[in-house]
Amino acid sequence: MRTVSIEAWREAEAAFKAVVGEGGWLSDPADTDPYERDWRGLFKGATPLVLRPRDVAQVAEIVRIAGRHGVPLVPQGGNTGLVRGGVPDASGQQVVVSLQRLNRIRAVNPDDFSLVAEAGAVLADVQAAAEAADRLFPLSLGSEGSARIGGLVSTNAGGIHVLRYGTMRALVLGVEAVLPSGEIFHGLTPLRKNNTGYDLTQLFIGAEGTLGIVTAATLRLFPRLRTSTSAWMTLASPEAAVRLLALLRERTGDQVNAFELIPREGVDLVLAHFPEVRDPAPSRLPWVALTEVASTQADADVRAQVEAALAEALEAGLIRDAVLGETGAQARALWRIREILPEAEKKDGAAIKHDVAVPVARMPAFIEEATPVVEAMVPGSRVLAFGHLGDGNIHFNLRQPPGMDRAAFLEEWHRVSARVHDIVLSYGGSISAEHGIGSLKRDELARTGDPAKLAAMRAIKAALDPRGIMNPGKVL
Repeated sequence: MRTVSIEAWREAEAAFKAVVGEGGWLSDPADTDPYERDWRGLFKGATPLVLRPRDVAQVAEIVRIAGRHGVPLVPQGGNTGLVRGGVPDASGQQVVVSLQRLNRIRAVNPDDFSLVAEAGAVLADVQAAAEAADRLFPLSLGSEGSARIGGLVSTNAGGIHVLRYGTMRALVLGVEAVLPSGEIFHGLTPLRKNNTGYDLTQLFIGAEGTLGIVTAATLRLFPRLRTSTSAWMTLASPEAAVRLLALLRERTGDQVNAFELIPREGVDLVLAHFPEVRDPAPSRLPWVALTEVASTQADADVRAQVEAALAEALEAGLIRDAVLGETGAQARALWRIREILPEAEKKDGAAIKHDVAVPVARMPAFIEEATPVVEAMVPGSRVLAFGHLGDGNIHFNLRQPPGMDRAAFLEEWHRVSARVHDIVLSYGGSISAEHGIGSLKRDELARTGDPAKLAAMRAIKAALDPRGIMNPGKVL
């Protein structure tokens, strides 16, 4: 990485501080510390300065200053990422640009089913603004109370409703972004059709801040859901879950909002670390499927459709039993088990985590093949495979063996991940389904990625960011 001279840094630092003004920067190590740590607590970087701009003009000036002096910038939103994409490296030369103060919802247009939110807007606030306009913004994930729109756009976030609504690529109509040159791309269009050359909006989605800094986005809204039913179903295998998903989609008019696969061991983990949680159906079958079926029609009898589908599933031997959320509170209790499973896993010990995707129909075979392979690599370890089966995304995690040193276990990360990713690719899958690449998976992308695609990505990066100041060391 290019080293910034002391003279250049002093000039840049003074200019940065002048742009954002009093209260717009942090330099005390106690204040910068939260911006230097990844969410998982596995990595600690270092930054001499955290900048907290208030508007896009300040962001643009920050980028221009960085370009003149060769200062690398790391854009950061809620810092809830899982691949070290939003934290600085350990060099102490990368400046963090926090977008948290760009948090306005600029416009809500219910007739056009769109909303414009700044990069620092919290996802939960965007959901609430849409609901206040009798609309739905469907992105939903465990960190929605702290995750911010800019980071969600930049990582192409997924969540539990991808099955019905798609990832952020499908939910973003346009973006406003500051290019590495300091120019502002004014792309906040609500247009659904725009065939005027390269789609820069899509280029920024999933780029993880390596091509510029997203400062706002126009988001796609949908009709609010009026009725819904959640069901917790015990079953014997992932194969049964795949067949159950197909049955539910057919029998409910493809109104399945979410479909999650949870191993019984994952449920037991939640019960062990959250004693207030009640087991919905204490069957000892090895797997659970959790689904939500919802309609925009207030008079739709979704529950009857789900009950009929589950009766058919019982008769076919796909499920052993099922529990339906009779009320909103009961449905939330079912979904809370899924939402806090990652936290329960974290409380239980270290885990080598994989966010992978394979075609839905091939997911059972992948789990069956990969589980014994990676468990044999670290004797005593246990696989916890759970997640968004409905869209082919599984969180395939290897848990620390009881009694094994945490650091020694985590040293196995790259060896284990390489094997998991090789199996994933043999099934036509992806080594990153929804978390991104960051620096954690950068080398794996270089090892496994399509050479033509990687060459094109490097060419785009070099063309837009010739000085390499935008989130260096991430993705490429």
